[in-house]
Amino acid sequence: MAMRILGISEGSHDAAWTVIEDGKINSAHHSERFIREKNYKWLKSQYMPLDCDVIVGHENKARVNERRAIAGQLPINENIKVDISYNHYETHAWAGWATAPFKDCDILCIDAIGESESAAVFEVRNGIFTQTWEMKYPQSIGLIYSAVTHGLGYKPMEEEYIVMGLAAYGEPTIDFEYLLEFNCHKGINLPKEKPENIAASVQLFYEKQLLKLIAKHCHHKNLILSGGCALNCVANSKINNKNIWIMPNPGDAGSSLGAAAKLYGKQLEWKDPYLGKYAKKPIAINPNEVSRYLLERGVAGVVDGRTEFGPRALGNRSLFADPRLDIQDSVNEIKQRQKFRPFAPAILEEYADEYFEGPMNEYMQFTAKAKHDYKSVTHVDGTARVQIVKKHCNSAIRPILEEWYELTKCPMLLNTSLNIKGQPICNDWSHGKEFERKYSVKVF
Repeated sequence: MAMRILGISEGSHDAAWTVIEDGKINSAHHSERFIREKNYKWLKSQYMPLDCDVIVGHENKARVNERRAIAGQLPINENIKVDISYNHYETHAWAGWATAPFKDCDILCIDAIGESESAAVFEVRNGIFTQTWEMKYPQSIGLIYSAVTHGLGYKPMEEEYIVMGLAAYGEPTIDFEYLLEFNCHKGINLPKEKPENIAASVQLFYEKQLLKLIAKHCHHKNLILSGGCALNCVANSKINNKNIWIMPNPGDAGSSLGAAAKLYGKQLEWKDPYLGKYAKKPIAINPNEVSRYLLERGVAGVVDGRTEFGPRALGNRSLFADPRLDIQDSVNEIKQRQKFRPFAPAILEEYADEYFEGPMNEYMQFTAKAKHDYKSVTHVDGTARVQIVKKHCNSAIRPILEEWYELTKCPMLLNTSLNIKGQPICNDWSHGKEFERKYSVKVF
């Protein structure tokens, strides 16, 4: 009999749940997209599938009673087993390995803090996990990045990606390695320096630490990166001579998948990240209509299929724009975010190498050098966080790109998430139409 497992992650930030059934990922959801509050940290039973055999979450045994209390608030059948005793970094590691295209590997997990640790390395050989190293709190690479983020006036544990983008405008002038000796949870006093130079300094610090850890502790040709720091696409691009896998949701929300996967005990059937709520629409999307509208107006939104599990829109909840236009400021204005923020290009796989040079994948997890003149999808340092779109991509984005190419001979579109700064990505069709009304952007 197939076991239906409900994996949960909640209580810190960006709560989520994942359902695994018979070795397949049935669904995976961010709580924030239902509640409509960014990084909402709790679960609401009315949105969750409670017809499961077992509920499993992350955190260590010291918090089992707390987790049982939370699970007890859900209107679940008394026959449902509640098994909540997995370590934070175990669930990060399992989320990566269970979805990876290889079996034997090393896994490097880095975020701000788990239980008593702030980073960990696992070896996986023949399906057996062995933890080989850990960094103990309060020493924390990720926490230093978050503390600097807070010091620059952005939200820690949420807006580190803004600092990553700002870094390209500055020069590293500060060596932040000394902070490894301090508890940055208590806050730090930043030196008097330009914000962009501070950002460049902490970005370089993280890149150096990442490469040091890989060189010292990760010796297998296959490498998995997990934890929130795995979203640092600039640093990821500096890793050489490794086959790298990063699941599209490597942060705490992805731990809901990791907890369920660890209980299942084997790798899962991974197809794509389109695992969330299905958009019930009155009319099916017409790729030619979308492309012609973009040609005429420059910007359009799309709500189609199932939502992406992860922080980055990959075509089903996207705001598209014509990359040939000087349109970056206009799109940033729509999204109500800083003008220095870059946008990513989504490109037909078969043309990617013609327009970009360097590491690229389907999930925008690396940066590559641009070989074109489309400034709206190129950062100030000449790089872009490229999303390659494969021929069999299970998303609205592939047929739209194909039609767009037929019309323009341009194989890419600017792709950003369908939301404004500080709000969750649109979850369903009603949210898309609300976005259309509020921000005067046509949503298909």
